[in-house]
Amino acid sequence: MNIAASDPELGKSIKAAGLDTNYLEQGSGFPVMLLHGSGPGVTGYANWRFTIPVLAEHFRVIAPDAAGFGYTERKEGQVYDMDFWVRHTVGLMDALGIEKAHFVGNSFGGALTIAIAARHPERVDRIVLMGAGGLEFDVTEGLEAVWGYQPSPDYMRMMMQEFFAYDKSLIREDLVKSRYEASIRPGYHESFSSMFAAPRQRHLKMMATPEDMVAALPNRALIIHGREDRVVPLEVSFRFHQLLKHSELHVFGECGHWTQIEKKDRFNKLITDFFLV
Repeated sequence: MNIAASDPELGKSIKAAGLDTNYLEQGSGFPVMLLHGSGPGVTGYANWRFTIPVLAEHFRVIAPDAAGFGYTERKEGQVYDMDFWVRHTVGLMDALGIEKAHFVGNSFGGALTIAIAARHPERVDRIVLMGAGGLEFDVTEGLEAVWGYQPSPDYMRMMMQEFFAYDKSLIREDLVKSRYEASIRPGYHESFSSMFAAPRQRHLKMMATPEDMVAALPNRALIIHGREDRVVPLEVSFRFHQLLKHSELHVFGECGHWTQIEKKDRFNKLITDFFLV
């Protein structure tokens, strides 16, 4: 079906790894997969709404809701781990007839991008990592707040103001309301809380790709990070830059975990140029 006018988060639906999977698709050309982060109420649209139309001028852009998130089907008793997220994403590529794609991964989506590149190298061309996980690090105060989310408008507002954006003026009440309401749709918080239950360090370990496997990746990589990121430390991107032989690193000052929103115009130009040149 086409994107619903009343809810831009609803895109097309296709069966992938046994799940009815919601995804947005725009443009034509070489495919680019946009993989979102793990915040409560997140969807492919919420994460990439400013990026999709820009990339779609040159590429076939796919922005799915990952298993356990957004409008993708949830099945009772499902265990969410990196093995399943990789299988689901690659299954989506299979269902869409995509043999190989560029990837842009934000936070959790960055960890998923690295895992797919390591396990299915033939499916991944160039990669962009933005505030990415995928290496081991100590759970931050921001990540503890995100994964420990307890549904309420006040908690959502606090989390977004304190840990997502450096520029607090971006956190408007309509955005807080939208993300809060998304986080309390039937079954959403149950799946979210089951993914990242305390103790939370084990989830970072599960998402991490061994450093020797990261260092062996041949992909060209663009690494982007906000200097004031309080969810994933800037040091993680420095380590990625050291490990990935064919990488470049761009750090935005006065920017938190939402680089694609806080610095959207420059972010979009960076990644478009990286894929085109």
